[in-house]
Amino acid sequence: MARSNVTLAAPPARRPGLFSAPRQDVLASLVVFLIAIPLSLGIALASGAPIMAGLIAGIVGGLVTGVVAGAPLQVTGPAAGLTAIVFGLVEQFGDWRLVGAAIVLGGLIQMALGAARIARLCLAVSPAVVHGMLAGIGITIALAQLHVVLGGAPESHALKNLQELPAQLRDLHAPAAFLGLATIALLLAWQWVPRPLSAVPASLVAVMTATGASLLLGLDVERINLQGGFSAGLQLAAWPSAAHWTAVLIGGVTVAAVASVESLLCAVATDKLHDGPRANLDRELVGQGLANTISGLLGGLPVTGVIVRSSANINAGAKSQLSAILHSVWILLFVLLLGWGIEMIPLCVLAGLLVHVGMRLVDAHHIRTLMTFRESLIYLITVTGVVVLGLLPGIGVGLALAVVLLLKRLSETNVQVEEDQGRYHVRIGGSMTFVGIPSLTTALERIPAGSHVDVDLTVDFMDHAAFEALHAWRVSHERLGGTVDIDELHEHWYANAAKGTPHFDKSRLDGLLGALRRRARKETSMAATATDGTEPLLQGAAAFNATTSRDVRPLLSHLADVGQTPQALFITCADSRIVPADLVNADPGDIFVLRNIGNIVPSWTQAPGGDDSVGSAIEFAVDVLKVHSIVVCGHSECGAMKALLGGHETLGGSLSRWLSHGTSSLTRHATMGMGKAPVHPSATSPHNDLARTNVIEQLDRLRTYPSVARGLEAGTLRLYGWYFDLKRAKVTVWDQAAERFVDAGAEVQALEPPVRATA
Repeated sequence: MARSNVTLAAPPARRPGLFSAPRQDVLASLVVFLIAIPLSLGIALASGAPIMAGLIAGIVGGLVTGVVAGAPLQVTGPAAGLTAIVFGLVEQFGDWRLVGAAIVLGGLIQMALGAARIARLCLAVSPAVVHGMLAGIGITIALAQLHVVLGGAPESHALKNLQELPAQLRDLHAPAAFLGLATIALLLAWQWVPRPLSAVPASLVAVMTATGASLLLGLDVERINLQGGFSAGLQLAAWPSAAHWTAVLIGGVTVAAVASVESLLCAVATDKLHDGPRANLDRELVGQGLANTISGLLGGLPVTGVIVRSSANINAGAKSQLSAILHSVWILLFVLLLGWGIEMIPLCVLAGLLVHVGMRLVDAHHIRTLMTFRESLIYLITVTGVVVLGLLPGIGVGLALAVVLLLKRLSETNVQVEEDQGRYHVRIGGSMTFVGIPSLTTALERIPAGSHVDVDLTVDFMDHAAFEALHAWRVSHERLGGTVDIDELHEHWYANAAKGTPHFDKSRLDGLLGALRRRARKETSMAATATDGTEPLLQGAAAFNATTSRDVRPLLSHLADVGQTPQALFITCADSRIVPADLVNADPGDIFVLRNIGNIVPSWTQAPGGDDSVGSAIEFAVDVLKVHSIVVCGHSECGAMKALLGGHETLGGSLSRWLSHGTSSLTRHATMGMGKAPVHPSATSPHNDLARTNVIEQLDRLRTYPSVARGLEAGTLRLYGWYFDLKRAKVTVWDQAAERFVDAGAEVQALEPPVRATA
């Protein structure tokens, strides 16, 4: 677990205005425009669609999502991930207008999903399946476009393209092969070009260079044909006939599913590239759906968020959605004014660009990550399925395998058997289901007949099959003269099943000590507990040694070797209801804790005559451990605060003497008055108001310690005041500027060092 940090994060950034940074957005839009033109043309070619369909999608994608969508720095346009779907629809219908109808339907489905606020459900797909799908599409694109690079025409299936590749190599068209391979070589080599030249998009350089070479050398190659220009490319979607409705519906659902997942994954990835406002995924999905609806109506390709354009947009300095809008405006102006230049580009050059795009979809980084998480098999099966069977069957096979492996992992049973002088100790953890019966029975069968066996069950679920397997083994072992003692350290799954009252719902496996404490509080358990109350603690210690010890041993062993390096000193009350590690989600070694009655810090001048234990702890934390922060944490319903209000002098003894250090908090509270007391809006009780005032008083007292004062002045130490509301189970933090406690998560500045008087 990562080391916790007691400082507080700033509030979420606000969505920037459309013209908040026009200069940066204009420059970024030009960079994205230069990337978008060749990619839009190439994706249209790979999809088997009219070339103009790619440009229409590029124009509509940026304009619509720039205005409507929820990811302001994401750039939308035609994407390689949808080429296989569109290519299949083109082959199936033979009429681009019917393909447009499927795209429109897909857009409407996306809008409905976004309006229903279930966009995040679209992310509930295994990354191995998503990346495997994209890699399979990339391989399919590369195999098909290699034929175009070599001067031929692609077949309808990836395996057919692979099979026909040797024949195509024998009959290659030399000029086309030269230009296509040169394009691929330029794209591969451009990553090593130094700045500032490398700032020019590689795709633009490759396409322009290869096109220029074809014109200078007068090469006879097939070139792009816009077939009448922009207006002629507007092929409005047609209403499908009854015979086509089923196919259009399937196509629309497929477009919606793939485009939604790809767009939302891109939005999440884009959020990691900048520190601006986070994406609103539901709004983004509505915007993507609207863009697809309009693009399909006008005869354009389907669109998604595109990581290549989005990352280029952010790296170029974009600050708002204005960049995405302007990049579409530049595409429109280019098509209207310089469309004749597009028709100079050879098809083999665009095919070379697409081969490179396809190869990049097989991402080595994703493969390494999936191998780390043991999901490479899902990836490989999905890739193979998409290439061999087609897009939808391939995705289906990948999803099925992902579900099977997920169920297997969720149902895994951890069984450990240890032998000590003839006695056997069996630890069973996880979920006990029929899937884990083979490993369970295999482990139990190794135990010799007639031996004594202690079984510790720490499971969050046990189905009937698992119970039957364990119970049958127990009966058999005891029949042969052995003894079996089953101790359930969590819920009583086995005992209840044996009584005929099994549990059915999976339970939470909280900390074992917490489970034991909750069980010990039950009347039946308390009646059997020793009068001194030690039995639950001994049970907890035994459970720790038996189970939790294995989990924390590596960390504690490391800390024993290297020593402790906590980030903060945490001063809080000794109240049994306060667990400091839980409040900051800390691991062993993260915080140095000082606890006493009332979280009181005697002033440094008082410490010698009061309690040196507090002063020594503070000095050790600051001077020796070099903590970066000190937190004083009070809490509601504090007995010390109630005693101060009720007259602590009557208590007598050590408790009364200790609480006398809190009288200054009582005086401060009375002086401030309720109108200025640092209260949370929900506070009403005088003792809770005093608890908050006491936190502020102890912060001031901390500053009297020389070691603390030196740290504050050097800027190496920060002070924070916290208050924990027990009933609300919420932490609030003292905001010195606002003079009140605010919810944790708001932007709070640490207390500044004291200002020294000058002569």
